[in-house]
Amino acid sequence: MANHTTRISRPFVLATVTVAGLLVPLATSPAAGATTVSPAPACVEYFQSWRYTDVHNDCGDTVSVTVEYKDGQWAPCRVIGPGGWATFSGYGTGGNYVTGLRTCDPAVVTADGS
Repeated sequence: MANHTTRISRPFVLATVTVAGLLVPLATSPAAGATTVSPAPACVEYFQSWRYTDVHNDCGDTVSVTVEYKDGQWAPCRVIGPGGWATFSGYGTGGNYVTGLRTCDPAVVTADGS
């Protein structure tokens, strides 16, 4: 009787464990650092595709908004000036559609300063 075992390289296992460890907090963290306040004004609209969700501020004032997704996750807060645009993640191949926009704490701004 032969003993058949499959060998998996150590670098592959380490990479897999590292990636899994990084994804778990993303899947369980509630709001990606955004403190939501209330629904965004009606003059702030979003347009989504599988890759991007573009948000346009058609208001006369600067607004701070975040995007809520179907799975309950929130995007980082973005500050958008009058007439400005911000781009967030799209719904992806898993169909994680946007369910709404909310105002958020402008002190929690993304790394790119937008």
